[in-house]
Amino acid sequence: METPTLEAVLTRHEQTVLDHLDQQVTVPVVDFGRQGDVIVIPARLVLNEVEFRAVNLVPADGVPVVRGENGGNTHLLVAEGDVRFDSADATTGLALGVLTVAPDAIAYLIHPEHGAIGFGPGTYQVRRQREQAAEVRLVRD
Repeated sequence: METPTLEAVLTRHEQTVLDHLDQQVTVPVVDFGRQGDVIVIPARLVLNEVEFRAVNLVPADGVPVVRGENGGNTHLLVAEGDVRFDSADATTGLALGVLTVAPDAIAYLIHPEHGAIGFGPGTYQVRRQREQAAEVRLVRD
């Protein structure tokens, strides 16, 4: 599978990023990644269930996994192929949902300030990140 440029991913999904990002860079397709205040972890590392898969197809216009608030930007999950995402109750913890990417499919997480990152076949838990300074708090984008 050819690794696309940021420009190609954005064009296919009708999204934009800030002008300072080089749109000719290739978008990595990984099995573990961070983007601002979101982290995507292979499910086998964090879920107790032996067989856990998301069931809801990601629609053509994508799914916001974290909505931009207070001037922030949305982390948008988009699909190329059979990609599914089931949201979690984000008010009760760090988990945002479960992502399942079928063989021959790619999920992209797009953010205006960070560009895009791709996730290959597998099941993942999508979470908010937290940090510890004087106290434990959510990472701010």
